[in-house]
This record gives sequence, structure tokens and C-alpha cells, in this order.
Amino acid sequence: MKKKIVAIGGGECGRITKSGNKMPYETKEIDAEIIRLTEKKKPNFLFIGHAQSNEQNERNYFEAMSAIYENIFGCECKTILKSDLSSRNSEIIKKSLCWADIIYVGGGDTKGMLKLWSETGFDKLLQDAWLSGKVMCGLSAGANCWFNSCCSDSLKLELNDNTAPMIDLYGLDLLNAYFTPHCDYVSEYSNRLEHMKNALVNRDIVGIGISNCCAIEIVDNKYRLICCDASNYGIEAYGVKAYYKNNEYFCEHIDKSDKYKPLGELLNNSNATL
Repeated sequence: MKKKIVAIGGGECGRITKSGNKMPYETKEIDAEIIRLTEKKKPNFLFIGHAQSNEQNERNYFEAMSAIYENIFGCECKTILKSDLSSRNSEIIKKSLCWADIIYVGGGDTKGMLKLWSETGFDKLLQDAWLSGKVMCGLSAGANCWFNSCCSDSLKLELNDNTAPMIDLYGLDLLNAYFTPHCDYVSEYSNRLEHMKNALVNRDIVGIGISNCCAIEIVDNKYRLICCDASNYGIEAYGVKAYYKNNEYFCEHIDKSDKYKPLGELLNNSNATL
């Protein structure tokens, strides 16, 4: 079975904010590619909102994603809530994962989500789903989780403090790289590309930074970028590869052509190991 991952750097899904405003829908081309990867006209879509702080937020997020995958693409949509991750529901969870063609993990608190998965064994079930050929995908926290390690703003969410620093976390290690979502985002307290530079010091690993409205698609040993209109962020969507070589730091733009390239070329340099 082909192993498939689509890691999305960021972008709005048309959600309704607390103030009642509807956000734009910015990732249509990426979502269409996720559908295509299933090789089915109307694949089964399973949403995982475990990075959200409470069940109501999980349900609201699922509703927003269903509006895309059901109403636009014609998928049947289901979700697994955090409260479902108990031993008495283990067979139901496994059946839902088996049923799914697409497993989409939403954004939010990467740290809390990974902790929950480790405690409940859900991380191992996701690894098995990837090996079985499901399209594993997600945005922000839902992109971070597939990599060896990642850049996260979970402390900001945990402490409710916008000045809290970025942190590094270990993910499910399906891909041996350090991932940075929203890499175009720079604020008074947070520069994600600068954080990635510091995080890679003395590490034999490549960093991948993906901007809002961009995704990296990985199918077995090949990859390419998928880009959408990122004008709402004042940029052209992009991805970068970062690494140290002979103690010198390099940060290079990833080719945006729609042709698949060898994944080994992206993940490798003279110091890094695949």
C-alpha cells in the first residue's frame, strides 16, 4: 500500500468565530488533492479534533470540516472525540479508522493532543492506519504530529499567554524531519523560522517549514508542494528546507513545481540521516 501524508502549514476552513463572523475558505486546492489521493469519487472522511480545548470546540470544528468534505466533495463524514478514547470504545475506534479513507487532524494544541494519544494508544493506531494506505493529513498541529519533531505554540494556548515562547515537541515520527507550520508568521514574540534555525543546532535532521495556504504532499518516497492563494497573509504560499552543513546554516525555498521529486533529496544533506 502507498503511504500518504499531506501536511498543511495553515489556512482557514470557513469556520465561524466566537463573534459570529465567517472566516474565508483558503485550502480548496489542498482539500481537492487529498480527495484525489484516495482514488475514490466520494471517500470516507474521518476528522480528529483532539487538539481543541473542549468537546464543543471539537464539534464546531467537525461541523466546519464537514461543510467542506460533505457539502463540496460529497464525502461521508465522521469524527472521533477525545471522550471516545476509552477502552470501552476501542473496537468502535478501530472500526472508524478502518472505515476511513481520509484521516484529517485539525489544528490547536499539539502538546496536549500528542500526550492524549500516547496515554490512550491512539498514536499506534494512527501509525497502523498510515501503513495501511489511508491518506493521513492535517493542518498546523494536525501537520506537526506526523513528523519526528516540530515547532509548537502550545504554551501560548496552555498558559493563555501570547508572549509564551515556542517549544519543540516529538511527534509520531512517520517522517524523519523537523516541521514548522505557519512558517511565514512573525510577531513581536514569535519568529517561527528563527526558532527552527535554533532548534536544528547540533541535530542531524532537516527542517521543513510550510507557510499558510501551502502543504507538503508525500507519497511513499516522493513529495511535492500544493499551494493556494495566500494573499490574505500578504505572501505567496511557500515551503522551505533548512539544515546545518559544516556548522553553516542553510534555508532554501522548496521547488513549487507540481512534479513529484525524490523525498530523499529533501530529507538528506551531508550531515542528516534519512
